[in-house]
Amino acid sequence: MATTDSAYPFAGIVGMADLKLALLLNAVSPAIGGVLVRGEKGTAKSTMVRGLAALLPPVPVVPGCPYSCDPAAPDPACPAGPHGDADPSTPQLRLVTLAELPVGATEDRLTGSLDIERVLTAGTTAFQPGLLAAAHRGVLYVDEVNLLHDHLVDLLLDAAALGVNYVEREGVSVRHASRFLLVGTMNPEEGELRPQLLDRFGLTVQVTASQDPAERAEVVRRRLAYEANPAEFARRFAADTEALAAQVAAARDRLPRVDLPDAALRQICAVCGSFGVDGMRADLVTARTAIALAAWHDRDAVTEEDIRVAARLALPHRRRRDPFDAPGLDEQALDEALREAGSEPDPGPEPPGPRDPASSGPDSSDPASSGPGSRGPDDPDDDPSGPSGPDGPGGLPDASAPQSSQQSRQPTDAPASAPVSPAAPFRARLLTVPGVGEGAPGRRSAARGPFGRTVGARLPQDRPFALHLPATVRAAVVRRAATPPLRPAPVPAAGTTRVLRPTPADLREAVREGREGNLVLFAVDASGSMAARQRMRAVKGAVLSLLLDAYQRRDKVGLVTFRGTGAELALPPTSSVEAAARRLTSLTTGGRTPLAAGLARAARVLAAERLRDPRRRALLIVVTDGRATSGSDADLARAAAMLAGTASVVVDCEASVLRLGMAERLAVQLGATLFRLDELEAGPGLADAARQFMRGQVA
Repeated sequence: MATTDSAYPFAGIVGMADLKLALLLNAVSPAIGGVLVRGEKGTAKSTMVRGLAALLPPVPVVPGCPYSCDPAAPDPACPAGPHGDADPSTPQLRLVTLAELPVGATEDRLTGSLDIERVLTAGTTAFQPGLLAAAHRGVLYVDEVNLLHDHLVDLLLDAAALGVNYVEREGVSVRHASRFLLVGTMNPEEGELRPQLLDRFGLTVQVTASQDPAERAEVVRRRLAYEANPAEFARRFAADTEALAAQVAAARDRLPRVDLPDAALRQICAVCGSFGVDGMRADLVTARTAIALAAWHDRDAVTEEDIRVAARLALPHRRRRDPFDAPGLDEQALDEALREAGSEPDPGPEPPGPRDPASSGPDSSDPASSGPGSRGPDDPDDDPSGPSGPDGPGGLPDASAPQSSQQSRQPTDAPASAPVSPAAPFRARLLTVPGVGEGAPGRRSAARGPFGRTVGARLPQDRPFALHLPATVRAAVVRRAATPPLRPAPVPAAGTTRVLRPTPADLREAVREGREGNLVLFAVDASGSMAARQRMRAVKGAVLSLLLDAYQRRDKVGLVTFRGTGAELALPPTSSVEAAARRLTSLTTGGRTPLAAGLARAARVLAAERLRDPRRRALLIVVTDGRATSGSDADLARAAAMLAGTASVVVDCEASVLRLGMAERLAVQLGATLFRLDELEAGPGLADAARQFMRGQVA
């Protein structure tokens, strides 16, 4: 948990007006749902959040309550209660807490868990509060939220939406209030959040470093002054800080009295509908933001300008129709939608009547309906959403990251053909790495780690560790039974129990089995034999489908292409699957087929990644027809030997009527699993197969 005593003053931050406004509006109305800050590294995202926490006024709390209950309205279900004797006239004031959730946090640290020390020393069951308790009536800050495990993000956003943290585990049943200002920051280059999780953040702001030399110089000047004397720098902006704090307090008081006219509400709903957002959360967030804006600007009613600013903050991340689409909002389209909504006459209340089921589509607020939040029938843990917008990944610009000169000088013996757009993606079958790993949490291959279901216990391998309480108690009982006492133990009196006191040697660690993310390296044949336009469209569509699958399973991806007389690393291994999709879309074809060079380049990339991240297992996917028109058989054998022990898949792209089976021979050399291009699509789920079987039996 961070302190805010020496935080950089919020009022002293240069520029970034949208981010400042979004944070202040959430401080006025936490019901908005928090802020997601997207931006490149070094743009003062963390500095802004810490400055906001220091800006907020102190909160009254019940003395000694670890859950920060308000003495004026204490939580009746508070685990530390009841607080009926709390005197609201003499509250204890404390500074607003800034609780920081690290990327490597466990579920216990977030939600709270059994107090193991109390259990072992006093023999009593007690609850140890987590970060959700510490953040109550304060700020919860998650840096690099896109790298946080999905399971933790779900828990976090559920608590933020409900305002309550429920804990049911290890014999503990606890419920406590948890209302906080949620702020998440992320660098999009390191991977995106799932669309469902994006939607749970109230507002989003894209921040970039200013290109104005004068403004950049002022940023550096202030930062150096702060580092030289933080106290003096804080005094320099004390008046502005106090003014902002007073404005926040005044806006909070004014908020319940702000009027949202029916015309303004219709305008909000019309704008949200015109941008095709899913569900009703966008309408609610936009309305709450517009009301907070009116209160912030000392107005008694919401205006059209309030709606415009609110929509600009609340809708960009909800317009993403595809995991590879960048969030954004067309300002001209927003103005047009506001004009159209403002010019529509009031239709009046709709008379009740029977609903025609034939003319109505699925309820967009239903999580089971189609859309980015829908789930497939045969894998409830996956998010099989695919591109549904008209542009798709083919309309994205090329990645901005520069390639090395070595990559740009790809040798070729024939002019490359123009890139073709990929075919429509499909839901890919699950490709896994055999065995059980211990890599980063994900959703692809079996792994043992801090997440998943408990499958056993063992001696602790490292600290800290997840305690397996039953196994610990069992070990203590066995040890006590096997160790003869130095002197006879007194017979316990009737009605009393003997206290079991485990020792450190009795501690057992829970062994949990879940899923891990892998490094999925694509080696794609871009030679002339693959250059037929319809064939390359199908190949790109298949690889794009596998990339979508990798995005949903939280993998790292890399892309090696080979054509002409050599191979290039088109994209080094990265968590940004979007960058791989852009590289794939712009991939050109032509020339000979240096298959051995492509495999050798893939082997070198995998060897380097094993040194950087030895616990992340790799899956190599070779997309080729197997023809090698450049290099010798000996070169191919050496390259295959370099990949010995690597889990591999060969995707056979051969399309001729007379099949030569070269990809099959390559799969044998690599010890790889072979799939034809049309076999990559996931088949019907088990339920569908059962229904088909039953229909056949009935027939």
